[in-house]
Amino acid sequence: MQVFSAPASHDTHDGNGILPGPELSIIIPCYNERGNVEPLFRAVEKAITRYRWELIFVDDNSPDGTIDEIWWLAQADCRVRGLLRVGRRGLSSAVIEGILSSSAPVVAVMDGDMQHDESLLQKMADAIVHDNYDVAIGSRYVEGCNNAGLANAWRLFLSNAGIRIAQYLLPVRVKDPMSGFFAMRREMFVRSVDRLSGKGFKILLDMLMVQETKPRVTELPFVFRSRHEGDSKMNSKVLLQFVQMIFLNLRNKTKTDGAAKKAA
Repeated sequence: MQVFSAPASHDTHDGNGILPGPELSIIIPCYNERGNVEPLFRAVEKAITRYRWELIFVDDNSPDGTIDEIWWLAQADCRVRGLLRVGRRGLSSAVIEGILSSSAPVVAVMDGDMQHDESLLQKMADAIVHDNYDVAIGSRYVEGCNNAGLANAWRLFLSNAGIRIAQYLLPVRVKDPMSGFFAMRREMFVRSVDRLSGKGFKILLDMLMVQETKPRVTELPFVFRSRHEGDSKMNSKVLLQFVQMIFLNLRNKTKTDGAAKKAA
């Protein structure tokens, strides 16, 4: 196991030695991604230069020892944290717990398999901090993107079919609502967290569907890369979870609309 020293200290408050908190929290839900932990950290470290950041890995008790790799890395660098979940599984619920454990005003979500382009994280944060967007999405369907990392026709079919369904249901026009790579205002997420279904893999879609006011959304192109290590978790169960999440949100929306009509 490679040994490396902790990074140099960042800017502190006036002479009192207290380090300010992160400006950007990056949530990484993972399962059996041990070989990707350090490469992902190194890539993020190189890519983000204008924000104080932290990586929050949320591991669903991977049998390959992913959490051990995370904790080892966290001992060497305080910008890494590991959240171990025992007896609970699921990407959306992992993202929810990761975001609620963060304190940064901007939170980003990305996969732990190196398919998402970490160089886009800083541009996402800029869109929120400087351009006043609520959500910045790494999109596979805007000019300049490339989704070659969708490894087979089954994954491409699920993605395209899900997008067509989702676009009919959203309060805002989004070309890639099925993206797993995005950033948002933490405060907006916390306000709506009690309305999330927490089901399936598509937490962005879930979050957009429950907004009571239309969020300001921008989409940024990125290259969807092939996996660095490990196997894809995309299968028919994901499709079932997607349908369940859509159904729950539609049912809740129907109840809310019905209550609003009665009140009127």
